[in-house]
Amino acid sequence: MEKFSNAFSRIVAKFEKVPGPIRRWARSKALGSYVKFAGTAGIDFEDISTAQVVCHIRNVAKNQNHIKGVHAAAMALLAETATGFAVGMNLPDDKLPLLKSMKVEYKKRAVGDLKAVAALTAEQIAQVRTLEKGDVTVPVTVTDESGNEPIQCEMIWAWIPKKRG
Repeated sequence: MEKFSNAFSRIVAKFEKVPGPIRRWARSKALGSYVKFAGTAGIDFEDISTAQVVCHIRNVAKNQNHIKGVHAAAMALLAETATGFAVGMNLPDDKLPLLKSMKVEYKKRAVGDLKAVAALTAEQIAQVRTLEKGDVTVPVTVTDESGNEPIQCEMIWAWIPKKRG
């Protein structure tokens, strides 16, 4: 696939020069300042590329519900963040990403921290990069520390041209 550059990919590329031990932390802080709610929840970006996004949320007090697990809204935020950045890494700078639909089914109690993995197919990437406007269903898998999938999600992201002026 050809080299692609947009605002998100340029931010991510800047952190490739940061020393390994602090790269992930610094990249997560920068991306969290771009999407404030993700930053507030402390979403950690393990891996971010045009093909796949892997991120985590910790089971800490600020993210917990009344039974000391990751709050339902924080679980949805994790899935939304992973899928949104998967689209965002491929969207031309003159387009605006919009979450069109979020379906989250809570299947079982989550154990500990959570990990989300979102990926686009080559065909989806081509659509996001070339169509003036459209939408794509972005698959995401959310697992907890025990390896279970406490939630199942379907996220549909749309994009439209940014308004000029």
